[in-house]
Formats: sequence, structure tokens, C-alpha cells
Amino acid sequence: MTGKRARRGRSVNVLRAAAEFDRHPDGVIYVRSRHGLPAYPAKITACLEHWAATAPDRTFLAERGASGDWVRITYADTLRRVRAVAQALVMRKLNGPVAILSGNGIDHALLGLACMYVGTIYAPISPAYSLVSAELSTLRYLLHRLRPALVYANDACKFQRALALASACGAQVMTGALAEQPPEPAVDDAHRLVGPDTVAKVLFTSGSTGRPKGVITTNRMLCSNQEMLRTVLAFLAEEPPVLCDWLPWNHVFGGSHNFGIVLYNGGTLFIDEGKPTPTGFAATLRNLREVASTAFFNVPRAYELLVPALRADPAFARHFFSRVKIIFYAAAGLNQRVWDDLRDIAVAACGEEILMVTGLGATESSPFALCTGPDGAAAGRVGLPVPGVELKLVPLGEKIEARLRGPNITPGFWQDDELTRAAFDDEGFYRLGDALLPADPDDPQKGFVFDGRITEDFKLSTGTWVSVGPLRERFLTWCRGAAVDVVLAAPDRAFVTALIFPAPGVGAMELRPMLESFAQRATGASTCIQRALVLDEPPSIDAGELTDKSAINQKAVLRNRASLVEELYMGSPRVIDVEVENTGGSEK
Repeated sequence: MTGKRARRGRSVNVLRAAAEFDRHPDGVIYVRSRHGLPAYPAKITACLEHWAATAPDRTFLAERGASGDWVRITYADTLRRVRAVAQALVMRKLNGPVAILSGNGIDHALLGLACMYVGTIYAPISPAYSLVSAELSTLRYLLHRLRPALVYANDACKFQRALALASACGAQVMTGALAEQPPEPAVDDAHRLVGPDTVAKVLFTSGSTGRPKGVITTNRMLCSNQEMLRTVLAFLAEEPPVLCDWLPWNHVFGGSHNFGIVLYNGGTLFIDEGKPTPTGFAATLRNLREVASTAFFNVPRAYELLVPALRADPAFARHFFSRVKIIFYAAAGLNQRVWDDLRDIAVAACGEEILMVTGLGATESSPFALCTGPDGAAAGRVGLPVPGVELKLVPLGEKIEARLRGPNITPGFWQDDELTRAAFDDEGFYRLGDALLPADPDDPQKGFVFDGRITEDFKLSTGTWVSVGPLRERFLTWCRGAAVDVVLAAPDRAFVTALIFPAPGVGAMELRPMLESFAQRATGASTCIQRALVLDEPPSIDAGELTDKSAINQKAVLRNRASLVEELYMGSPRVIDVEVENTGGSEK
């Protein structure tokens, strides 16, 4: 059964979540969707063949050309060129994976699809590791782990240092226009051997809590997850989706989730060359002014930048909301103020409230696993398991750990048996590393609330647990943009302290009253930041402190700046010392 959003909401076909709960005496709870998962293809390139046959002239991909106009490629032409590139790959007789260093683009898509077409594993590598890093340390690490037989970049000049490193590691190097050859029977022979368990690609996680790890991604994972998406977001099957999207293909959100939505449902993807940064967002706004998406998927930072542009330009707002069915956010919590602004601007622009959706997943789950459904998102809520996914809730100290099992779950990590064994329990459930709580203990059908990352949480010297994720999000929301990020420190200490990365032009003088007012709302020591240092140096990608999607690696910052942590607890003139009347109250 599907649900229609009420309350002056735009009509949208989204499956209403319903779950079965199996509670065991040891406190473990198994949660499964009451809805079944329909059949799905054996390999993701079957979708390309289907749409090339049924909608050959429909635009599949579009990107900005040198002239600034959109360069388009249809489904039929994509399949023709994918087969030609696949033939060139077969002729190379590669004895290892293909690594793609350059970012989103038609050439990247053709090479990646060609690899999957003939069963050659490929790995999209973040361009930041080649272009931003001064020492290429992370790229060197990834090349050592992957050991690619072929490394591709679209621009030989831009990627000169990275390609030289790849060549030194023994890989063949290819740049510029993709080699294409007339397909021969060998391509079809290789294609027939590709099945559900054939590895499609390896996605290296950004390493927000440690070193990047290579997540093995199979065809079964990609296809089952897309069927899960289409079952829940049923409107995707009603008309071909149109997306304008910047999210990088070396990450699961952009490369598997969004790219897959377009390919699986015969839609069109306008490749946005912009980014949610002060300098990069102008390109995104230009594209969004031309392309009206049928669904909008993004990270919270993009919405923070989008709201002022929508508010300042009513015509743009009317265009943006003209046919969008849902607004989906992931990767972090959305600021309530931004949430409210989006709702109000949508109502003013089109007279309707747009359904906002979120959920919970990981690279290891392809990523769609839990979703809020037609009732919409709310602060912290992640919903219920989607059809085909089993959720296992395991009491772990004062937390409830979430574990996942289903056809969309990775079989393991590239060249790392030890990490693979540690990632799964004895029933084959993947240990997600996230903690959940029921949104309403009296009504389990209302789903779950995110309760932080278990690997980030720590205890004070008093034995009180600190939930790092929720505390960090609350503080950043309270700062209203004055802090770009914050790293919390306190394992085995008496109170919580913080290393703050400020917004440009913001210093201790501006942040002190925010810290003081935040402390006044604390319910105890675990929710109060009592001392802080405002950092002068931004996080370093070479030191592993910053991932390519601008996420902070908490462990790396604390390790690299251990002397600053000591300074926080010893006290110094630079430290902001917050006066707290009482931190011994009841903990929540």
C-alpha cells in the first residue's frame, strides 16, 4: 500500500513503511519490512540494454561542454560506446582493476559502465587525492591497496603527478579520449559471464573515523538496492526521473544511489560541475536555474547554500519547486532552521509542501537501508527498514547497535580479510557502527532515531557516556554557521572540551557567548562543552584530517593535535573557559 502526503502536501507516491518486530529474551530485536522486495535484474548493465532498446533517443547523461552548452548522450549511443570501450578493455587483457582518477563526466560513466559490462572491476578515486593533496599520501595508499592494472584520467596535464605515481606503481596509464574498438564476440562472451555476484566496483570510503577502506560492490548489491529505492519511492517508476546532481561518483550517494536511480528508471542525469562551497555553488545555481529536477538529493550543506538563493529569487524558487516530488538529504543531520525555510519557500513558491525524506545507510549497504517514508523526515529520525533489508538491534552497553543483512550488503572489504571478519556478526549481519533509539517507545511503527556513532562515543572519567554525534550536531546548529566543524575531546577526562574550526572571520570573541549559552542548556556533563580552542589552521587532507567530501576525520584531528588537547585540560590564555553552574544534573 502506498501513502499520499496530506497537509497541503504535493501528491507523491511513496510506500508507507510497516515493520515486523521479533523480540528475543536477550534484548536483541529483529526488524523486517512487511513489504516484499520485487525481482530485480542480475546485472546493472541490463538496465542500460533495456532503455537503449525501449527509449533509444532519450537523453541519459548531459554535461557542460567547452562552449557552456549541454552535451548530451542518449541511451542508444551510450550502449554503443560502452560496448566499444569494453572491446578496447578486453584487448588490453588486464590482470587487475581499473582506477578512474577524474571526477564525474560522460567519459567516466562510459569507462565505468564498460568495466561492469565485461566484468572488469573498477574503482572511482576521489579527484581531491590527486589534485588537492600536496603529498599524494592517500592516493599512494589507495594505489597500493587496489593495485590497478589501468589508471585513467581525462586530463593528462591536471593529473600529471598522480599519473606519474600510478605509472611508478606498475599500472598502465590512459588519458583523454577513451579508446574504442568495434565490438567482437569476446565482448558478448565476457558480458554473459557477468552475474549477480560479479564485483562491479570497489568504493573507498572517505575514512571519517580512520583510513579509507575498499568496499566491494557487487551487481546484486546495486540492482537490489535500486529495486528497494523504486519500491519505496514508487513515483520513480511513474515517469523517468530527471536529476541535476553534483555528488561525486567515488561515493555511494552519488555514484550508486543517484546515478543508479537514473539508470535503473530510464531517466536523465544532468551532471552538475558545481559543489556546495562558497566558490563552487554558483555553477550549481546556474544549472538548477535551467534544470527542474523531479527529485532532489543532496547533503545538508547544499541546502544551507540553496535557501538564500531561493529566498532572493522567487522566479528561481518557482522553477526549482515546479516538478520536484521529494527533497532527500543524507550524510548528516539537517539544521531545523534550514528545514523550516525550505518548507516555507516551497509553500510560497508553489502553494504546496514538498515531502522531505531521509534515512540511514552506508557504503556497505549500497546505501539505501532505512527510510522515513511518506510521513516525512523529522529531526534525527531515520525511519524503518526498507523491503529486503533486515535490521538487528543489539544492546551494547548503554547503546543499541544497528546491524544490517540483505542482498544490498557488501560481502566484505577489498584485500582485507581481517576487517571483513570483524565487520560481520555470527549471523552474517553487518555491524553498521551506528546506534538507534525508538522514535516512540509506545509505537514501534514510528521507526527509529539516530543515536550517534558507536565508534566515536566515549566515557568521561565519571563513567558517563558522551554521544559524540548528537552533541556535535546540536552544537553546530546552535552556532548558526559560526563554526564549520567541531571535534570533541574527553575520553577518561572529567569534562568535555572542543577543538573548533571556525567560519572565515569568526574568532574566540564571537564563539564565547555561543559556548556559554549552549552550556546553559546542558542537562549534565555529557551534554556540556566546558572548554574550547578556536583553531587557526584548517584541517589537512594530507594529514588525514579532512576527507575528500570535506568531512572531518575525528580520530586524525585528535591524534595530530594531541598537544592542543592537553592544552585544553591544562588551561591557557587561548582557551575559552566556559563558566558552568551545574554539570551534575540528570543526563539525557
